[in-house]
Amino acid sequence: MQPWPWYVAGPLIGLFVPALLLVGNRMFGISGNLRHVCAAALPTRAAFFQYDWRRVGGWNMAFAVGILLGGVLVGLTMPDGAQIALSPAARESIGALGVRDFGGLVPREFFNWSSLLTMRGVVMLVGGGVLVGFGTAYAGGCTSGHAIAGLADFQLPSLVAVIGFFAGGLFATWVLLPLLLRGGL
Repeated sequence: MQPWPWYVAGPLIGLFVPALLLVGNRMFGISGNLRHVCAAALPTRAAFFQYDWRRVGGWNMAFAVGILLGGVLVGLTMPDGAQIALSPAARESIGALGVRDFGGLVPREFFNWSSLLTMRGVVMLVGGGVLVGFGTAYAGGCTSGHAIAGLADFQLPSLVAVIGFFAGGLFATWVLLPLLLRGGL
């Protein structure tokens, strides 16, 4: 019921890429699954969806289902009142932005149905979701695909994408998030 230590989780993640290469697959990530689902479920003549999705994306779709099931499992088994482990400095920094409730997986003050109907909620949840979707399509993959598989395969586009992800994350953390949470929007 506790997180795995870094010295176990890190090598397991690192061994994932050689395992993929051994089975003849160089792709890893979650963002390509929408294309695989569309190719599997939609009878279309669009050339973009005309490929053997079972061979290319079958295992990746199983990975996505595992992520969803893992999230449901955590949501169902997490005790009431449980809190995410945060350092005192992180609690103080996040508290300065107006977050007071550290129970659950996300701050309930901002991630709930009534917050979604505010301008801040629309910008944070809907706008953020659209930007993430556009970003993964534009970058040719998601953070896990580029940072784990792409960098391990020495792909220059993955290095550029990871630098962009980090720069965007820093900008969002230090500029956008304080602006949104302090009521600037």
